[in-house]
Amino acid sequence: MSPHQTPRNGAAITAVELAKSYPGGRGKPAVRALDGLTFEAAAGEVFGLLGPNGAGKSTAVKILSTLSRADSGSARVAGIDVARHPDKVRAAIGFVAQKSVCDPMDTGYENLVLAGRLQGLPGPAAKARALELLERFSLSGARDRLVKTYSGGMARKLDVAVGLMHRPSVLFLDEPTTGLDPEARADMWDEIEAMAGTENMTVLLTTHYLDEADRLAAHVAILDAGRIVASGTPEGLKRELRGDAVIVETGLDADPVAAARTMADLGDVREVSRDGRTVRCRTDDGAAALPRVLAALDGARIAVASATVARPSLDDVYLRHTGRAYSAAIGEEVAA
Repeated sequence: MSPHQTPRNGAAITAVELAKSYPGGRGKPAVRALDGLTFEAAAGEVFGLLGPNGAGKSTAVKILSTLSRADSGSARVAGIDVARHPDKVRAAIGFVAQKSVCDPMDTGYENLVLAGRLQGLPGPAAKARALELLERFSLSGARDRLVKTYSGGMARKLDVAVGLMHRPSVLFLDEPTTGLDPEARADMWDEIEAMAGTENMTVLLTTHYLDEADRLAAHVAILDAGRIVASGTPEGLKRELRGDAVIVETGLDADPVAAARTMADLGDVREVSRDGRTVRCRTDDGAAALPRVLAALDGARIAVASATVARPSLDDVYLRHTGRAYSAAIGEEVAA
């Protein structure tokens, strides 16, 4: 066990009422990036911070990894107070940022050895650990190639390997699969699962991919505007919604407001919401409710382009707690 590791049943990461604001610039009000962020991540688990860009995920990671200071609140990582002992925290953690820190003009092996030396490993130990990680991430054949020749998936694996060189007890992964193709993304998922499952490493994963958090995280916290709006296990959060979602996309010339009103008038549906032409509702039995929904819309002369029934998802959880679909929140950040 690493000397920095915390007991398996203890909290490896604790954040209490973290707040952080940034100047707005040009007379604009300050931007509140974190607004009372509070959560715990147990030792040996993957904990997911989920939300669109701008929700506060990266700011939280920067504070917890000592790259930034909170305006107020407190945090402990691997049992160490982040504000009081930042050097000790840095020795206990690995950090994989959204952007690569590897030198493209060095080889993969050289990057790893340098990272190990910077973390205080003796030369022979750094070289041995570099070779071990190259093998683990299937990069041995590219050890002597310049990083600039690596594919996106290979470069991202090398970034994670750099973060693991000194065997940290807590690893921060900030959007680790952004920009990867499906195959490289699946490979990264396997590695993240292995880190928590076989090495008792705590992994704090920030992501805006709902399926990624659902697949990997033992617990998730959903952020919106710097605050946690829901937290728990992915399955537990989905079970709270009860029943199925009926999702109707109205025709191009149809009135989605009228469709929502018509669906709300049905006795066996609840939580009707609308996002553009898409109208959603919840019901205990989606398969039984769908024919009645379609019949009601047809009776109201509202054209339907498509209709589906789905089990609860993290998208539904986000909608329930924020009042808007996750896809809409992602769309807002793209537009911004």
